[in-house]
Amino acid sequence: MPAVAVRRALISVFDKSGVVELAQGLAEAGVTIVSSGGTARAIADSGIAVTPVSEVTGAPEILGGRVKTLHPMIHGGILADRSVPEHMQELAAGSITPIDLVVCNLYPFERAVAHPSVTEAEAIEQIDIGGPAMVRAAAKNFYSVAVVVSPDSYAAVLAEIRASGGVSDELRATLAAEAFRHTAAYDAAIAAYLARAEDMPDRLVWDADKIFDLRYGENPHQSAAFYKSGRLASGLAGAEQLGGKELSYNNLLDLDAAWGLTSELEGHGAAIIKHSNPCGAAVADRLHLAYERALECDPTSAFGGIVALNRACDAATAEAITKIFTEVVAAPDFDADALEALTRKKSLRVLRMPGFTQAEREVRSVAGALLVQSPDPSDDGREAKVVTTAEPTREQWDDLRFAWVVAKHTKSNAIVFASHGVAVGVGAGQMNRLEAAELAARRSGDRSKGAVCASDAFFPFRDGLDAVVASGVAAVVQPGGSVRDDEVIAAADEHGIAMVFTGRRHFRH
Repeated sequence: MPAVAVRRALISVFDKSGVVELAQGLAEAGVTIVSSGGTARAIADSGIAVTPVSEVTGAPEILGGRVKTLHPMIHGGILADRSVPEHMQELAAGSITPIDLVVCNLYPFERAVAHPSVTEAEAIEQIDIGGPAMVRAAAKNFYSVAVVVSPDSYAAVLAEIRASGGVSDELRATLAAEAFRHTAAYDAAIAAYLARAEDMPDRLVWDADKIFDLRYGENPHQSAAFYKSGRLASGLAGAEQLGGKELSYNNLLDLDAAWGLTSELEGHGAAIIKHSNPCGAAVADRLHLAYERALECDPTSAFGGIVALNRACDAATAEAITKIFTEVVAAPDFDADALEALTRKKSLRVLRMPGFTQAEREVRSVAGALLVQSPDPSDDGREAKVVTTAEPTREQWDDLRFAWVVAKHTKSNAIVFASHGVAVGVGAGQMNRLEAAELAARRSGDRSKGAVCASDAFFPFRDGLDAVVASGVAAVVQPGGSVRDDEVIAAADEHGIAMVFTGRRHFRH
């Protein structure tokens, strides 16, 4: 493919960033510019010669602008293959002038539907028809036409036109691939909106834009990048980094776990995450106390962990955090003194987080396929029912709810001991529930005396319950649902402890 000389360009963009400068550069290179609507006005208002689309087609815009470029005088000029004599003969017979460069980007559909008050009729009016048709036509014919969908590409295209009068085959191919990604993402957003009431559609259309490349994945020999789902930044994609080194793949995984947990904690809450599991979590009436108590759970594992706070970080909390090596600190905001203290640590990543956003669907890859599920919703166990003779005290109820939230965010099999709003022992990711209970007991030590226990799934045998009671636990919360529930309830009554069933399991793999 030789370089395509650019003599005539069609420009029609919603995002007008840099479009006047582009048009000026094209005009200086002797390129004739055709444009429509607001783009044409912006170019003309800058004193640059521009030919209206309606002058090319001989037809005015109709249907409130729905039809303006859908015309043979436009699409014939874009789609003609310059290497096919019959195509060029047809253009000549129809007095159609070839279009060598198409610059087009589309109505911001996702931005429009993200507004809570948007109606379906308003959303539909944001569906661009002529734009995608032009982009796809030019991308299909990239042997003969250059297509540009992003202002980020203007400089490269202008540089080649100034140097050679045209656009190289390599750049045209790159631009065409970008153009098809642009229209595919646009259609994916529309399809997702129109199918928003479907829980699990027959075809899952996924749209993701790369935010940045990562140094590597879980291990140095794995390549990785961070993408946002859709064009709007929310969740982790909406975080603002205020200091520290670049984020890693593992940082982001742990940050997702940490932010999900702290977002469900009531009061001033702090969580410390290591390898996607909480090695500390606490609530208190002051944030620095919540952090300090969370750290007491497992200070050894907390070294090199991720800290998440559900309140604005103050100076006292920041100073406490800086006493131990920490990879990331995330909070809704930071006081000036707190930010100064944290950013003194040059490697410490400091993130201002947006409000917690739960994904509409959770998607994970497996070999050759995707697993998709609805998210596990917030659940503090308030609907739990007592199944034993003994009833939890008011303080135990508070701790049971807290422990239940922490267990939800702990990898299965999970056992969490808690006392006075503090996780004192966490047994995470074990292959059987008995070992998870023994691990939580070992980590809690004497702090398990009078504590409560949460189990993310039912006790299949009484041995797990016996183990937590032997460590000093005085109340238990679990989903129930085992064929041996009666046996486990009888064991709890035998030990004289309170036990409640939530009826909801929280496996986490």
